[in-house]
Amino acid sequence: MTDTVYPSLAGRHALVSGGASGIGEALVRSLAQQGCLVSFFDIDKEAGEALTNELIQSGLKAQFSYVDLTNIELLQAEIHNRIAAWGAIRILVNNAANDHRHTLASMTPEQFDSCMSVNLKHHVFAAQTVAPGMAEAGGGSIINMSSNSWILGLEGYPGYVTAKAGISGLTKALARELGRNKIRVNTVLPGWVMTEKQKQLWLTPEAEAELMVQQALKEKMEPSDVADLVLFLGSDDSRMMTGQNLIVDGGRV
Repeated sequence: MTDTVYPSLAGRHALVSGGASGIGEALVRSLAQQGCLVSFFDIDKEAGEALTNELIQSGLKAQFSYVDLTNIELLQAEIHNRIAAWGAIRILVNNAANDHRHTLASMTPEQFDSCMSVNLKHHVFAAQTVAPGMAEAGGGSIINMSSNSWILGLEGYPGYVTAKAGISGLTKALARELGRNKIRVNTVLPGWVMTEKQKQLWLTPEAEAELMVQQALKEKMEPSDVADLVLFLGSDDSRMMTGQNLIVDGGRV
């Protein structure tokens, strides 16, 4: 976790999707520690409420809402609720995703549509919902979480890789459209981050050894490594950066 303090973050309303665990949890913690008012959404109600209670007990500002991001009407309604409670969202982190393994041969149209809903569609409509208030408040930062998987061309989840590539395209389009309102839009592309889920499902001694061969930096990535970059992009320190793809993967790409 960074020791850097970003004064411009203090008091700003930030929204993180998929914030109850993994990278999202690190984002929520880091933003709250910088003095942000952090709203976050997830479908893991138990984890979300536990994280909120912990942060509040530490004197920080955080509020969890149960939101199924595939339900766009519910997503937008809850964003409006959070804006009513804490004011315009100045930092939006579209983080929620699911890298469920699948193959081209087994994929159905319904599964593909579900993959897009979980990994891409909500980015569009969360940005659509926060943008007017963000512009009226003087601007802000939208940070879309992609993945280096589409650059590497990884196999085992073609729908996920397609969605993650689409996020980078979306960022370019939104950066141009929203820039006139002082809204910056950037993409963060993490590599293999050692969340608890990844450790339990995919990390083996063989996979770790292969990763260390591929990465230039011979250390495993932690969620805090991604959060450090997001803090910078959310702050005024990155005020002239927009439309960019920023990779944090230990030099694997």
